[in-house]
Amino acid sequence: MSLVRTPDERFEHLPEYDFPYDRVTVTDDGAEMAYVDVLGDGAETFLCLHGEPTWGFLYRKMIPRLRDRGRVVVPDFLGFGRSDKYTEGDEYGFEMHYETLRRFVETLALDGVTLVCQDWGGLLGLPFAVSDQPGRFDRIVAMNALLTDGKTDLPDVWHRFKDVVVSADDLDVARVVDGGCVSELSDGAIAGYNAPFPDEASKAGAYVWPPMVPQTPDMPGADRHARLRGDLAAWEKPFFALFSDSDPITNRFRDLFRELVPTAMDAPDVWVEDAGHFLQEDAGEVCADRIVEFVDRR
Repeated sequence: MSLVRTPDERFEHLPEYDFPYDRVTVTDDGAEMAYVDVLGDGAETFLCLHGEPTWGFLYRKMIPRLRDRGRVVVPDFLGFGRSDKYTEGDEYGFEMHYETLRRFVETLALDGVTLVCQDWGGLLGLPFAVSDQPGRFDRIVAMNALLTDGKTDLPDVWHRFKDVVVSADDLDVARVVDGGCVSELSDGAIAGYNAPFPDEASKAGAYVWPPMVPQTPDMPGADRHARLRGDLAAWEKPFFALFSDSDPITNRFRDLFRELVPTAMDAPDVWVEDAGHFLQEDAGEVCADRIVEFVDRR
């Protein structure tokens, strides 16, 4: 087992992401998750969870607007961003990520939370918020999220993406993000997405996350999503399926959530236009405005 930490100097001078950060120990072997914690002007608490292969930097365009309504907490999952990274892929697993999320939330004693989640942020955050600790969460915003109980087929484009990642000899993380956007990444954004990964060993978590997505009922995490499906059907708190119009990986899940969750139809029936899989990057300000409007509806 080998833990590494990306040097702080790689994160210097990143555009729009100079917020102070802290760390929380989330494993018995001492691995720490880094997180940004921005105090705002209102009473809300937003927990923003990223996916593959990004980190909290993905939410930089949304934080200024969300902080108008309160506190914004943006962690980096282990293996990403400023968080500690295992250099061996077999140290990662669905349950490892799930339990570190639990320890993170419990250590910070987050309560009255609006969950904002996308990609793996939803794979982990949705079962945690809906099935595990619903008392902590007041609302959910599912952004380009998936329901992976092992019985719901994933699109062919996702399988192609997974194959590209796992077969790469030298994974170009920023290129992966750029390929999932409608707009072209700026030089600053490219630097930001590459910053956490100074070498191949540090990318172990990014390599193994795609094949870890539950694809059959016997895979780790599929049972949590099978339970999630039932619990979502009984969810009575506000739920907003906020999806982009140009993401072939997740777009069909938008209507699945809207039809499954009783309160989802109460939220606006909208698509985020001109945005791909990483809608926070393509249209972060628009997404944040939509979320603030959703929160203000009470």
